[in-house]
Amino acid sequence: MGSPKRITGLDIGSTKISAVIGELDSDGRLGIVGVGATPSEGLRRGVVVNLERTVASVQKAVKEAERMGGVQVKSVHVGIAGDHIRSINSRGVIAVSRGGDGISQGDVDRVIEAAKTVAIPTDREIVHAIPQEFVVDDQDGIKDPIGISGVRLEAEVHIITGAVSCTRNLVKSIERAGLKVENLVLEPLATNLAVLDEDERNLGVVLLDMGGGTTDIAVFAEGSIRHTAVVGLGGANITNDVAIGLRTPVDKAEFLKIEYGCALASLVDEEETISVPGVGGRPARTISRRLLASMIEPRVEEILTLALKEVKQNQAADLLGAGVVLTGGTSAMQGVCELAEQVFDMPVRCGYPMGVQGLADSVRDPKYSTSVGLALYAAAPEQSEERGNGNLVGRFVGGFKRWLGEFD
Repeated sequence: MGSPKRITGLDIGSTKISAVIGELDSDGRLGIVGVGATPSEGLRRGVVVNLERTVASVQKAVKEAERMGGVQVKSVHVGIAGDHIRSINSRGVIAVSRGGDGISQGDVDRVIEAAKTVAIPTDREIVHAIPQEFVVDDQDGIKDPIGISGVRLEAEVHIITGAVSCTRNLVKSIERAGLKVENLVLEPLATNLAVLDEDERNLGVVLLDMGGGTTDIAVFAEGSIRHTAVVGLGGANITNDVAIGLRTPVDKAEFLKIEYGCALASLVDEEETISVPGVGGRPARTISRRLLASMIEPRVEEILTLALKEVKQNQAADLLGAGVVLTGGTSAMQGVCELAEQVFDMPVRCGYPMGVQGLADSVRDPKYSTSVGLALYAAAPEQSEERGNGNLVGRFVGGFKRWLGEFD
């Protein structure tokens, strides 16, 4: 028996960086052996703005996970996010190659390449090209066309693009931290593996990853991803609102938000009070906890309303039988699910990482959903097949796995 395969998922967020080390057992199940998290410095809304601070934060999070697991990390699977991410749906059409064995992998690769021939600005490039479904002659709804006989092959492909400079800086910061980047994965694509089940993806579901700097949106229907978007607001905006409204330092506002925050003021007892630290040596004062909630609620409602607007722009908005799943650190706040139910007018649940063993309790928190999802993504054989071309990181570092998987 050789040593178990180790996988590290690295979630580089605007307010925190988390690393999760997993080991695959003989049955291919992922067990968590190490977890590390540290406040993120050097990023703003998912984009590197200070390279050296980002490098230091990455090193600190990874070292913490290494100490817990008693192992050394050399390579990582990294999530990419930020409001520079854009997505479109495209269609490719080809004539099937002559042969008696039906549609081949080569035909699938060619039709995906045909779908990727869309006009993209020079400062952007394709991060993922994800097949949603295939059409062979006039037969639609096909998930895997290989081996099927036909003369015409079409593909509906979800294309995700990112800013070249943002990706280059992200890769550079990780390499300077002494780590090899195995793969770059759009965060909602990884997160869904940790918090959604197959039934939800088939029925139709909205995944909202409410982070510190941004809120990532992914719509799944009929087993495939249909729409992705990013709202440039998150938990840090709520903290700033509290700091300004209560005239207290930002770090104290963050503490108040986490310990006493509520996204729906009507859930808070009118008689409950909290102590608010003053600024510049001023004495602390006592306020109603409902006042704090009344400052938080409008911002959370704004984030959810903007997310709903993005969802409604997609045709799959009418196919959301499984409702909404919230995850990310901000979603753990009291009242967020209740407010989301009011805004979306559909069932809402809070998603926690699942499908892992070992130190599973250590990562049973929405803030670890992405890093656990990245490890699950890397562990799944169907996710790591090399098919086609076009992964953005291939331009900057060689040997990266290209990913054109589908969720079914």
